[in-house]
Amino acid sequence: MKKFINAAKDYVPEYLEGIILAHGDRLALAEDNGRALVRRNPVPGKVAIVTGGGSGHLPLFLGYVGDGLADACAVGNVFASPSYISMVSAAKAVESGAGVLYLFGNYGGDRMNFDMAAEELNSEGVETCQVWCTDDVASAPKEKSENRRGVAGIVFVYKAAGAAAARMLPLAEVVRIAKKANAHTRSMGVSMSACTLPEIGKPSFTIDEGEMEVGMGIHGEPGVTRGKIMPADEVAEILVSNITKDMEYPSGSRVAVLINLLGGTCLEEGYIVYRKIHSLLLALGIEPVGVRVGEYSTSMEMAGVSLSMMLLDDELESLLFDAASTPFVVFEQNRG
Repeated sequence: MKKFINAAKDYVPEYLEGIILAHGDRLALAEDNGRALVRRNPVPGKVAIVTGGGSGHLPLFLGYVGDGLADACAVGNVFASPSYISMVSAAKAVESGAGVLYLFGNYGGDRMNFDMAAEELNSEGVETCQVWCTDDVASAPKEKSENRRGVAGIVFVYKAAGAAAARMLPLAEVVRIAKKANAHTRSMGVSMSACTLPEIGKPSFTIDEGEMEVGMGIHGEPGVTRGKIMPADEVAEILVSNITKDMEYPSGSRVAVLINLLGGTCLEEGYIVYRKIHSLLLALGIEPVGVRVGEYSTSMEMAGVSLSMMLLDDELESLLFDAASTPFVVFEQNRG
């Protein structure tokens, strides 16, 4: 294991300490919980969006705490769900009278703990709703889409729901928009290497030299096929083909596109993959807008790339281009 760490048991508290030291003007830890990261100066009367998940995926999940996105994040150990106690603390630190939306990926531990946290908050009179993201087309068939994992496409859901909350819409509307954004989003990824969790000290699985896996999850969950590494153009064709087979994109559609690098793949390679994706989408009569290429949901040092697409309508496109920023990501104001 080659990592810049001290003791493995200190991995999470020490990186959180570093984040607060670097970005303490915008972020803080909840007074009662060192695993609840919150934005400073939450907006009074605004729906509070709270997310959460395991460490090892920066900038997901806590990297989306900021203006126009999430208000707080419960932080778990590497690839492990946060405690429901941290989820409650995160929500109480930022809730300001308009209710709470718990927005997170569809993973068993997260679902269970967010359920308990929402139940506690509702019992105390804090209206709390949940939306979990299910964008990974490789993780379940279309007829069982409710079982799909949440991967990088959650970024689009953060953006749409965060913009709705920043516009001071009521909780029911923020929930509706979050669900709509999720329903309009599809993702698929390809991985070429494993990653090493600090407390394990060795790769959590193996991919043979010269091989890649299509559809692998961000924790190393099995994909749909494994075979020889393909040229970038063929990878792009696989990603576009699987996503467009899963959801109808009529000719003339506009889609937001996210090329996500999993942590061990350089930015140049992401743009090589995107150049082919761009031409494939145009050939299908699909117009890519708001294209983003970079690390948005990583898996430690795993080498890989994923494609996320959100089918836009006027409402979603408007929300996509509202300004938003955190210390980790920036979304520019609508160009028009």
